[in-house]
Amino acid sequence: MSVPSTGRARPPAPARGRRHPLYLRAAGSLAAALALTATAGVPGAAATADTGAPAAAPASAGAAGLREVMFVGNNWDGTADVIESTGDFARIGRINVIPDKDRRLKEIYLNPVRLAFFLGIRQGPGEGHDQFVDDMYSTPDGSAVVVSRPSFADVVSIDLATGEINWRFPVSGYRSDHMAVSPDGTRVAVSASTSNTVHVLDIGTGEQVGSFKTGDKPHENVFTDGGKFLWNMSIGEVNTALDAPSMDWTKGDRRITVVDAKTFEQVKVIDMRERLDAFGRKDLSDAVRPVAFTPDESKLYFQVSFFNGFLEYDVPSDTITRAKTLPKNPATSEDRTTWVNDSRHHGMSMSPDGDKLCVAGTMDDYATIVDRATLQEGPPVTASKPYWATVSGDGRSCVISESGADQVTAIDFATGRKVASVPVGDHPQRVRIGHVPAGWTGPAAG
Repeated sequence: MSVPSTGRARPPAPARGRRHPLYLRAAGSLAAALALTATAGVPGAAATADTGAPAAAPASAGAAGLREVMFVGNNWDGTADVIESTGDFARIGRINVIPDKDRRLKEIYLNPVRLAFFLGIRQGPGEGHDQFVDDMYSTPDGSAVVVSRPSFADVVSIDLATGEINWRFPVSGYRSDHMAVSPDGTRVAVSASTSNTVHVLDIGTGEQVGSFKTGDKPHENVFTDGGKFLWNMSIGEVNTALDAPSMDWTKGDRRITVVDAKTFEQVKVIDMRERLDAFGRKDLSDAVRPVAFTPDESKLYFQVSFFNGFLEYDVPSDTITRAKTLPKNPATSEDRTTWVNDSRHHGMSMSPDGDKLCVAGTMDDYATIVDRATLQEGPPVTASKPYWATVSGDGRSCVISESGADQVTAIDFATGRKVASVPVGDHPQRVRIGHVPAGWTGPAAG
């Protein structure tokens, strides 16, 4: 497959008069992580909506009066759009996830240390913008959505009826990041990326039920094996300009940490550096980015920093078994320091039957469906800085967030063709399946 050149290094920004030059990088800026999809299994685990079949809804979520939707986090807006989870993916409503913005900013500007980190996040992972929403999950009863807010270093629960904050949990350190919800919907895990900590909270009250330490810059969190285990992928320092392969050692301690989800005791550590070297790919980074597991969780597919492709990891044998290099866009600069947070391709999901992978080629401006058996890619679907990939509610489509075009796009797993695009807010990143009350169109005004 050849990727069509756009004839320019970057597509133009949508006409809103508000976007800084894309891919702004600040050498030496404060670290953080970026978007990743994950679902993983320690010996045996249950796939979630973002990495395989849509997650089984908690019992209460299947009750009458709830509607399945997709939440789209508009990172730079501080909003979350709610769209249909299937069909035409039409927008249903919008939530302001920073109703306390003025109060939070006052606190930050009165604290020199917090201010320094706040501005560092803006110039580093935020590409010149504040990061107001990274990840989000709805509660089992569909009454609230829980959101991690990187620039405010917290997690909040937003009441879907009123738009008001139910509870707020400040994370340790100065930045919150990716989350994961337990299979029963009662707990939510969040990465505190500057303190190398994962907090696990009661989704209803916001109270911490446990925590554990990770490698440098914890990122994606994944409950596995029906909630028995919790995996964390730490991606290390992604905001310096030390991006040459010879300087990879400066990126820090990057590893997968697996803990018991009840006791939070460490069960296993997976260092992909050792596995990559044994596979003969010493040239690749060991920073695990988005992942996708097969339905039986015997295989893990994962992206790494700087690589236009992905790798296959066999869980039972603890070895990397295959690597797939995907096409480059000839219009994409080969200067690695221009790639957003060390990403080249960023975003993966898997069809519910486990036969197809959906891959977002972030810096190459396309997405493609890949046959898992042969690793043969399908036709490229042109997309502007695709940042995430998940699975539609009916399992038929891969849904990607086009952060450079402020829209989400659905791609049919069977044909590899685009089926719909829907406008959303400023810089969409994470997309998650969730629930709202039937008939909901947005929080009540006032």
